[in-house]
Amino acid sequence: MALVEKTLKGQSFDDALTVTTPDGLTIQPLYTAQDGVAVARDLRARDPERPWDLRMRAAHPNPLRTAKDIMVDLEGGAASVLLRLDPTGVDGVAVGSADDLAKALSGVLLDLAPVALDAGFLGPKAADWLGALAKAAPNAPLAFHLDPLTAFAVAGVSPGPIESHVFNAATVASRLAGTYAKASLFLATGRAAHEAGGSNTEELAVMTASALAYAKALVRSGLTLEDAFGRIVLGVSLDGEYFTGVAKVRAAKAMWARLTQACGVSVTPRIEARSSRRMLAKADAWTNLLRLTSAGFAGAVGGADAILLDAFTDAIGLPTAFARRQARNTQLVLMEESNLGRVADPAGGAWYLDSLTDQLARAAWDYFQTIEGAGGIIKALENGLVADAVARTRAAQEAAFADKSRKILGVTVFPNADDKVPEVETPDPAAFAVAGPDVRLPGPDSHCPALTPVRFAAAFEGA
Repeated sequence: MALVEKTLKGQSFDDALTVTTPDGLTIQPLYTAQDGVAVARDLRARDPERPWDLRMRAAHPNPLRTAKDIMVDLEGGAASVLLRLDPTGVDGVAVGSADDLAKALSGVLLDLAPVALDAGFLGPKAADWLGALAKAAPNAPLAFHLDPLTAFAVAGVSPGPIESHVFNAATVASRLAGTYAKASLFLATGRAAHEAGGSNTEELAVMTASALAYAKALVRSGLTLEDAFGRIVLGVSLDGEYFTGVAKVRAAKAMWARLTQACGVSVTPRIEARSSRRMLAKADAWTNLLRLTSAGFAGAVGGADAILLDAFTDAIGLPTAFARRQARNTQLVLMEESNLGRVADPAGGAWYLDSLTDQLARAAWDYFQTIEGAGGIIKALENGLVADAVARTRAAQEAAFADKSRKILGVTVFPNADDKVPEVETPDPAAFAVAGPDVRLPGPDSHCPALTPVRFAAAFEGA
């Protein structure tokens, strides 16, 4: 230690060699066997050819253009699609009816290619439309991804009581469950907290609390507890810090195991990992390819079942065919050339990653209990418990970027003086807008402090 202190030239060991994460966890410079902890490992055999589902997002406002994009993606190596719906066309495909959805999915074989939805409060109606398009094929691998809680958290308001939206979604889901045996019904995610600048533990806690709320709603709608949990997909957000991302995916599995065990059931988790848009930059957007590759690496090594990477130009506008190809090929290289799926849980046994996984899971479970102690996720959103925690974490992260203790490549460090903005698509949403169905439910609107998405690089990019 004397040699260490001499080398540090008066700095303390903690200041010079340890790192504190936004979660308040301490990362040591070196880990030994004494730091090892017992972490349950997911050692399920993985398909060596397709170890995970390569998922692509479709969000062009024109349903006909979306259909073409989807077919190119599927023919170019993608296995499934996430369809973002918005009748206005501003934030997704302009779909307001079953006919519109049929146009967007023209040519897609729904009994072969998984289709996932991202429809906010429109979710139950969109699920019915997708169910009708699948024509009662019982083995269609549909992912209805009902998730009114995330829509509520981001918007800060629901059209009618949020409890009614959760129960309405569960009612539709339980009906569709009888027809589609392989379909997943709900997506439980803390993405809203993460994209608003929250910590990994806050995200995992919100994810777990949402899963519990959705499972309870499904049981009320007639499903068994085991079937209810079995129809829920966990959503995890990944950024460019790949070691933390690996640990977070593994911690999500640990949270799920503890939750289902506490409920008296044993259900294997299904995880959809998405890259986080809060890490994307407009300045020198090409550097986003590095961040997205790190996110994909984390999802693959952590053992996610489906991985969706944004296009590197998503902070600027809708992706071109080139940007979509880059998003696909990033995963294909990780899958087929780097062979990341050929080993089950390759991080298991690494003292650092096992320790970080355990710390994340324990801290997230503590905050999950805080949420439940406040009355559950809906109450915690409404009374600002979640928003206040996220705001504190966001402020701390923004301060770290401002003083450059955390860096953004191409923005706060090594900016590119010759930066050339890549091409993007700029369609007019109004040209494709359609009248959507009324999603309002009887009763007063629910309100909560909105978890508004942030992009950390924006503060340093000027206008």
